[in-house]
Amino acid sequence: MPENKGRDLPLIVYLQGGPGGAGPRVLNASSDGWIEEALKHFRIVLPDQRGTGRSSAVDGRRMGLVAAEACDLGLDEATYQAEYLKRFLADSIVRDFEYLRLSEFGAARWVTLGQSYGGFLTLCNLSTFPEGVAASFVGGGIPHVPASADNVYAHTFPRMVAKTNAWYKRYPVDRERVTLLADRLSAGDVVLPDGSPFSVRRMQLIGGGLGMKPAPERLHNMLDLAFSEGDGSAGSALAAADGDASRVNVNRGFAEAVLANTGSSSNPLYWTLQEFIYADGELDRPIRWAAAREAASRPEFSPDARPLMMFGEAMFPWMFAEDPALQPFAAAMDVLMEDTRFGKLYDTEQLVSNEVPLQCAVYFDDLYVDSGLQLDTLSRVGRSHAWVTNEFEHDGLHGDVVFKHLLEEARNRGDLEGIL
Repeated sequence: MPENKGRDLPLIVYLQGGPGGAGPRVLNASSDGWIEEALKHFRIVLPDQRGTGRSSAVDGRRMGLVAAEACDLGLDEATYQAEYLKRFLADSIVRDFEYLRLSEFGAARWVTLGQSYGGFLTLCNLSTFPEGVAASFVGGGIPHVPASADNVYAHTFPRMVAKTNAWYKRYPVDRERVTLLADRLSAGDVVLPDGSPFSVRRMQLIGGGLGMKPAPERLHNMLDLAFSEGDGSAGSALAAADGDASRVNVNRGFAEAVLANTGSSSNPLYWTLQEFIYADGELDRPIRWAAAREAASRPEFSPDARPLMMFGEAMFPWMFAEDPALQPFAAAMDVLMEDTRFGKLYDTEQLVSNEVPLQCAVYFDDLYVDSGLQLDTLSRVGRSHAWVTNEFEHDGLHGDVVFKHLLEEARNRGDLEGIL
């Protein structure tokens, strides 16, 4: 801000959500809710996580180069790729950021602000480099410690049902549209614009954003263009097909929207690393597709079930066979899903004795990061404070209330003395 010109402001580093998330590209001070408030008090640092943004991109081409390197070394390609992908998880990311702090900012202690996966990075950072942190803030992203992908999905799948049903209740016409679309896609002859199968299970992925605002409205608008004939309703589309669901024409514009919503070309690391963010050190057993295992135990998530339930931030092995952007990662995924050796993320003793003030917004109805698990973790983190609210969804930090509230709480508590 112009009024801050020449001021020696404290640093605040933004720990982006993800995994595989690049730092935000800001258009102006009000383009992201927390930024306008932060600019009044801090100099903001917006780093890209390794493999994203201006870092060397980890995509299909990169995986091919890694495989070629393994071949030159006489090593197994899939195993080599798997070891490579492990270097893009939280233990490596926080070391990158610590190097950035030491090399570019004169080792000045900074404040951290984590959103979603950024909360995982926050606890990893407080476990590893607490001396570099003056204070921490987190919006909707405290991981459960001890970490367990199985535990996470056992808690979040019931909430996926609740979020889907809440959407259908708000827009009953969408329930009818989704039912007709599922019946049509069951024939198996519809493809997305990139040539990948437009299957029922692929459509279930459009619910990935139901834990954000205003996701129901976005999905409602998307489904408004689902059919090529009729007035947009399922009834008129079916009537135009003489009552035969297999003859209903799916609108190409809708298919393009589904591809944009569920495709991985812009961020393949998001799905590739999704379950490994819960891998903390030596595991008792391999992860082996935790979300897929949980889904298989719940018949309400079957592609044949009606009403059709949506998935929220859940990855499946079929995605690596059908999505062209994920296919180059498939062999490495087979290896990683059987692996039990990962980098250590959290130091429980260090967290218990933590002296860095930690202010957290815990969204009570969070689809992706269970509020009960978050509070359980925070009960064992020193100097941590939770503001529990059901006013916001998982993306609450991007509004203009959450960060300001956390900042005021920290100041009133005296946790920012000597900083602001």
